[in-house]
Amino acid sequence: MKKNKIIFITGATSGFGKSIAYKFAQHGFHLILNGRREDRLREIEKDLTEQFGTKVISLPFDVRDQQAAINSIDSLPHDWKKIDVLVNNAGLAAGLSTIQDGQTTDWDLMIDTNVKGLLYVSKQIMPLMIAEGSGHIINMSSIAGKEVYKNGNVYCATKYAVDAITKSMRIDLLEHGIKVTSIDPGAAETEFALVRFHGDKERAKKTYEGYSPLTPEDIADIVFFAATRPPHVVLNDIVVTCTAQANTMYFHKETPKS
Repeated sequence: MKKNKIIFITGATSGFGKSIAYKFAQHGFHLILNGRREDRLREIEKDLTEQFGTKVISLPFDVRDQQAAINSIDSLPHDWKKIDVLVNNAGLAAGLSTIQDGQTTDWDLMIDTNVKGLLYVSKQIMPLMIAEGSGHIINMSSIAGKEVYKNGNVYCATKYAVDAITKSMRIDLLEHGIKVTSIDPGAAETEFALVRFHGDKERAKKTYEGYSPLTPEDIADIVFFAATRPPHVVLNDIVVTCTAQANTMYFHKETPKS
């Protein structure tokens, strides 16, 4: 691996994105970090620089805003546009109701973030990778993009879309030597449930009761492994769950002791 490769991570202010940033910083990567919460980005940037001596550029913008994505990525210094790895991590679930009772504002938020946001960022970075004749795009999907579950409806649809986009990217970018990977986690304890339940901490906490879910560090390890395979090797699709989860519906949960 050449020294000081560059990784671009969306949704880097918490959860998977933040852990991925720390994992790659430990291994000498330079980082471009994106997120909506500029204060958190600056804190992470400062900490990574002090801990690992790596170089970090923060790009605070909402991936739903195409013009902001264009302006931010265009503003990168020339040498920083030689991006080796793009991790499309920004994503969320909003609401957990039957489709007939769903809120259209939740639908718009998920579609605009999970699907269109991924496309907007990729649209700006793919030409840079094509110009270099190399690169690796890692799309953070979900097992919800493999099988639907009750009340998952539109969230599952967005992740099915990510799965299809990933497969299409792999075909369209094949001649340019660009790797494309989908990573599909099951239940993982991040801000995911808190966001899904619109800040209801008690309901979010219950999501992970009775079993040990995946952690952001687990996913960061997998992303790093996928990104550091030999040039002729690409891991196309990685589905990962905790031991207590078989698929989107079946869990083995321990009954709390009274």
